[in-house]
Formats: sequence, C-alpha cells, structure tokens
Amino acid sequence: MFPVLRTLSVGFLVGGLLLGLLTGCGSEPAPDADAGDGPSFEEPYRPQFHYSPRQNWMNDPNGLVVHDGTYHLFHQYNPEGNTWGHMSWNHATSDDLVHWGHQGVAIPEEGTEMIFSGSAVVDSANTAGFGDGNGPAPLVAIYTSHYTLEGDSIDQAQSLAYSLDGGETWTKYEGNPVLEHPDPDFRDPNVFWYAPEEKWVMAVALPTQHTVQFYESTNLTDWSLLSTFGPAGATGGIWECPALFRAPVEGQPDSTQWVLQVDLNPGSVAGGSGGQYFLGAFDGTTFTPREGGLETAPHWVDYGPDFYATIPWNNVPQEDGRALWLAWMNNWAYAESIPTSPWRSAQTIPRSVQVRTIDGTPRLTQRPVRELRRLRTDSVSLGARPVAPGTTALGPDGVSGRTLEIVAEFAPGDAETVGLAVREGGSERTVVGYDAAGDSVFVDRRRAGADDFHGAFAARDSAPLALRNGRVKLRVFVDRSSVEVFANDGARVLTHRIFPDPESDGVSLVADGGSARLVRLDAWSLGSIWSDR
Repeated sequence: MFPVLRTLSVGFLVGGLLLGLLTGCGSEPAPDADAGDGPSFEEPYRPQFHYSPRQNWMNDPNGLVVHDGTYHLFHQYNPEGNTWGHMSWNHATSDDLVHWGHQGVAIPEEGTEMIFSGSAVVDSANTAGFGDGNGPAPLVAIYTSHYTLEGDSIDQAQSLAYSLDGGETWTKYEGNPVLEHPDPDFRDPNVFWYAPEEKWVMAVALPTQHTVQFYESTNLTDWSLLSTFGPAGATGGIWECPALFRAPVEGQPDSTQWVLQVDLNPGSVAGGSGGQYFLGAFDGTTFTPREGGLETAPHWVDYGPDFYATIPWNNVPQEDGRALWLAWMNNWAYAESIPTSPWRSAQTIPRSVQVRTIDGTPRLTQRPVRELRRLRTDSVSLGARPVAPGTTALGPDGVSGRTLEIVAEFAPGDAETVGLAVREGGSERTVVGYDAAGDSVFVDRRRAGADDFHGAFAARDSAPLALRNGRVKLRVFVDRSSVEVFANDGARVLTHRIFPDPESDGVSLVADGGSARLVRLDAWSLGSIWSDR
C-alpha cells in the first residue's frame, strides 16, 4: 500500500485522498540514517508489549500465517531508513502470539520492484509444486509487485515467493507476476484455501474503483476471475488490504460467519485511514452482504484513528477455533512524523474476532488474545465505590504505570461522563470513558502528550455504545505510546497512539457533570516482551 504525502497539516481528508492518487507516481522519501549503536528497546515511546521492528520504518502487517506451531508475522519494511520507501517484507516469529523474535528481511526490494502488501499460506498439498518432498510443507507468500517504469509511471501485479525451510529463506517464483490487471492500481492480495471446492481464493483491491475482486486457482500460479464486490459502504478514500474469512458466531458452537474487511484511506470514522467490514455469504464465487445490497452503511472495524491494514492469520489450527488478526497501529495522516527513533510504527496487540448479535443485529466484535494474560503482574482489585465529580487518583490504591491492563465497570448514575484517565501527569492525560448524552464510549487524547507533529492528532473520538443493564465495561490496554479500548467485551473498539512524558504514569477515576459508581476495577502491570529479544 502507499504512504501519505508528508504535507498534511490541512487535515485528514484532502491529504489522504492525495496520498492514494498521487504517491505512486512520484518519488519516495529519502531514507533516514540509523540512530546510535542499535536499539535498546527502552527508547522513549518504545512499546513494551506491542510488536515493533528493531529499527527503521514499518507499516502493514503481511503474510500472517501459522506453520508447524509457529506464528509468522511479516510486514512492510524499509531496510534503509525510518520513513516510507524501499518496501520489503520483514519477518518476525512467535510461539505464543506475545513474544516476538526478529528474523530480518525475508523478501527484499530488488531493482525496480518493491514488495508491497499480501498474504501467506501453507501449501500442504504442494499444489504449486514448489515442494521437493523433504522438510516442512512449503510456505507461499502472495504479494503485490510494485514496479517503477519509465517516466516514473507505476504498475502493480501479484507475485509469489516460497520457502521450503519454514520461512527462514525465500525464493521468488521465476514466473512472476502471476496475476495482472489493466488498472495499474491493483494490490494487496489476500489468499485462503476454500475447502468445499478444493481451491485457493484471492481477494484483491482495485483501490480507486472501490472494489474487491475475487479470483480462484488450484495451483497458486494460474488465476481466474470469479466476481467483483463494490462499491459499497464507505467510499470517501481508496480501498486497500481486503480480507475475506470466517469468524466464529458467539453462542453457536461450530457456526461461522463470512466477514469481508476492507480498509479505507482517507474517510474513516476517526479521520484519515481505517477499516470497515461487511457480514455476508460466500458461495465460492460471490460475496453477498447480508444487508441484501451494495448500498450499505459502513460498519467500522475500529473507531480510533490508529487501526489499519488489518489481515487475519491463515492456517490457525482447527482445534484453536479462533479467527485472529492484528493491524498497523498508525494513521497515514501523520505516520511519518510520529516522534520515534530509531524505529517508526508498531502493530496492535493480536485480537480474536467473532460475530455477536447486539440489539438484534449481528456485529463483528474483537477481544485481546488470551495469551496476553501471561504478561500480567502486580494485580490490584478494587471493589464498588462512588465516583465523585472531578478526578480521583488511584495511585494510593496501587494503580499506576506506563504498561497496564485495566478492566473497569461503571454505573454512570447522573454523571454526564465517567471513566478513567491514564498516562496522567502534570498537564497530560488520556481519558477513556462513557458519554451519557451521546450514549457512546470515547477516547480523548487532546492532552495526551506530544502532538505538534500534526494538526489533527489532538482529538476526541467516540463510538456509539448502549449500556448493558445500566453499566459500561471498559477493558483498557496502556503501553508506552498507545491506548487500546475494548468496550462491553469488544462490542466497540478504539485504538490510539499517544506520546506522553515518561513521568506521566498516573491513573484516576474521572466523572463530569454528576456522580457515578465504580462497580469493580481490576488492574495489572504488563511485563515487557523484549526481555529476551
């Protein structure tokens, strides 16, 4: 996918739209020099339980796949600097979805070809013929080749690379590209195995047409068009990074629902880039949204500004039963200017995805993966208590820190808003709460810390959320430069980057316009995943 232009002070919409239409036709940013003698993983704003590269620029997650018990995370990467450019696939692995080992560049830029976003599969039956009968089943990466042609024109097509040693080394297929299109903006292939017809299915975007095309193949090298979906939902920016997959249905064992996720830049609900989804049916040829037509209102994946390029893990073991994904935790409006070095960007925490009926309507919900619990230390539990108007510091109760998980349930009472202030200190605070007048959950980062790198960064974002039995439940993950909020067990999710002073580590109860009640609060410090990096 493309980067944003770096002159976006006028706001999200205009700059993001220019990004999608113009960036591929011109120059790439000059790479920054590496800083220092190597990363310490204690740099200001370095996430402690979110994946980030050792150094240099990162954007979209790519090639999420489980292979012989190992979770693979590839991602867009610039090996030469801390801004977008020289796109290659970098590689990390994990055996628990929490602790990640950096494996280095897997599929590099070469010549006039940059390696854009895509997916990876385990070719267990060796349908492509890449396997030699020895060692593990082949891993096959399906990615967009971004070619710079004469006169700075561009072309995008879909290509393959394969690994016969579990992802340690990769070979580009000599017959690349395997799929082309007359539209030069043709990218982000997401491939999965469709068992009922024993074939591979690819979802791939035509960004400026606001459509997703579906292709089929029996061997990963020869592809035929099945159908086209869209325009639909939100079309205020280009479409990117589609993914079609099945998600479990809550309360219905062995039942799943087809989900089509499509990213949008700009025009998302919180401004700039974000994701939308459609629930529906897929018959092996056509995806049909359950609303019965293409003129459907958008359903947002995440109501914060920093959740983009979402894709699911392929080949999750059947006995696991989960649909798992994560996203790039950034926004193209300010992606290149966030104040981090010698790296830039992070991925969200991995999440499980499921479908739940809310107020009579099926909706996508998300939860943090259960594996994150192994990072918990220093548990604190608080019982019911009133929340007076104003701010009540929880430091005396043992709740403070820069890396936290907090689960708090509130009865709003007559308060206009109620919730938590995190990363609090001096004039800084990020407020997470429930707004009674708007019947919504919100994150307010207008005083969250450094924000002078983009005019639209300091903002308050909200998502519609009805109370459950007169209460609201907030599960909040606080890292050194992010806040992720899962409201009412993932019915609404908001993801935000923040850049507070390291000394801002306070947590408080907050209420405005009246009194509320805290029903219960549980909090944990979360350990670093980099202790054995």
